[in-house]
Amino acid sequence: MTERLMTTTPDDAFEMLVAGNQRFVTGSPQHPNQDAARRTETAPAQRPFAVLFGCSDSRLAAEIIFDQGLGDLFVVRTAGHVVGTEVLGSIEYAVSVLDCPLVVVLGHDSCGAIAAACAALEDGKAPGGFVRDVVERVTPSVLSARAAGREGADEVLHEHIRHTVDLLLDRSRLLAERVADGRVAVAGLSYRLADGTAQLVVSHGISKPTASAR
Repeated sequence: MTERLMTTTPDDAFEMLVAGNQRFVTGSPQHPNQDAARRTETAPAQRPFAVLFGCSDSRLAAEIIFDQGLGDLFVVRTAGHVVGTEVLGSIEYAVSVLDCPLVVVLGHDSCGAIAAACAALEDGKAPGGFVRDVVERVTPSVLSARAAGREGADEVLHEHIRHTVDLLLDRSRLLAERVADGRVAVAGLSYRLADGTAQLVVSHGISKPTASAR
């Protein structure tokens, strides 16, 4: 069906994502909503059940790793999942106009943007062009992790995911209000490239996060 149930809750949406990732990890994907019939159904309008804001890394194809199809996810991606006004506007559109009940920030191990930020802090040399802007937006997360004594690769990654989630809630009043009144949840996930698992790092508005996290 093109129209998802109006009763889809943030918890429902999170469970759907987790179930899809489990299918992908175990090698039993269903490849739902990827046929000609679904294409025809979704042509007039879209009703995605989640916003997926992730890194642009080519190995992080959202519909594949969460085993979803056409019209299921509203995907926004930038290198290092750095936040700008375009990202905030896109997420607010999905939440306010498309009525998405879940926003997910998806980071991953071996992230080039995080590695570049760490390297820039070590040698004092930032990359040129607009790549520098990406690195500068990741750097606060690296500094925050180090200040807290968290310098392992996963620890820095998780700090950056938490920082991004906090940034979305701090900068978007609309998103923060919808989380506060229970209409929307925001979750930060860490994806492992080798085994395909998505681990819950932080959540706001999900009532049973530990039951669903891998």
